[in-house]
Amino acid sequence: MIAPDLVDLLRQGLTETAYMVGVATLLSGIGGLLVGVLLVLTDRGNLLAAPAVNALLGLVVNVGRSLPFIILLVAIIPFTRAVTGTTIGTTAAIVPLTVSAIPFYARIVETSIREVGHDVVNAARAMGASRWQIIVKVLLREARPGLVAGLTITVVALVGYSAMAGVVGGGGLGDLALRYGYQRFEDDVMIGTVVLLIVLVQAVQMLGDRLARHLSHR
Repeated sequence: MIAPDLVDLLRQGLTETAYMVGVATLLSGIGGLLVGVLLVLTDRGNLLAAPAVNALLGLVVNVGRSLPFIILLVAIIPFTRAVTGTTIGTTAAIVPLTVSAIPFYARIVETSIREVGHDVVNAARAMGASRWQIIVKVLLREARPGLVAGLTITVVALVGYSAMAGVVGGGGLGDLALRYGYQRFEDDVMIGTVVLLIVLVQAVQMLGDRLARHLSHR
C-alpha cells in the first residue's frame, strides 16, 4: 500500500509539472507559431520576402536550439528574475522552458508549412486571396496535422525540460525526484516520479497522435 505522504508528494509534484508545462506550451506554441510563419514568409520568393530578416531570424532560432536546456536555464537567470521577480519556483521555471521551446517549435512550424504544395498557394492567389487569407486559410489550415504533431513533440520535450528545472529548485516531479529520490535515497519517491513522467508523456503522445490523424483525414 502506498503511504499517504508519498501520494501527497507525488500529487503536488504532478500538479506543479502540469502547471509549468501547460503555461510554457501555451506561450511557446504562440511564439513558435509566429516565428515559424515568419521564417517561411520572409524567405526568398515568398509573400513577405526579406532575406536579411530571414537570415537574422534563422540565426536567432539556431542559437536558441543549439543551447542545452540546463545551460540556458542558468544563462538567462537575470532575464528570469526581471520577468518573474525570482529565479526559484514553478513560475520562474516557465521562463526558460518557454525560451527553449519557442525556437524548437518554430522550426517544426516552418517545416510543416513548407510541406504545403505551391499549387495550393498559387490557386489561392489566382482566386484573389489576400496575404492574410493565404496565411490563415491556406498555409496554416493545410499544415494543421504537422503543426499538431510538432506541438505534441514540443510538449513531450517540455516535460523532460521541466524535470531538469528541479536542479535549480523549479519544483515539479524533477525537483521531487532530486530532493527525495536522490539526496535522501528514497527509492519509492524516485520510482513514483518516473512512473508519473512516463504516464504523462504517453498520455500527451496518444492525445496528440489521435488529433493529428483526425485533422489529416478531414
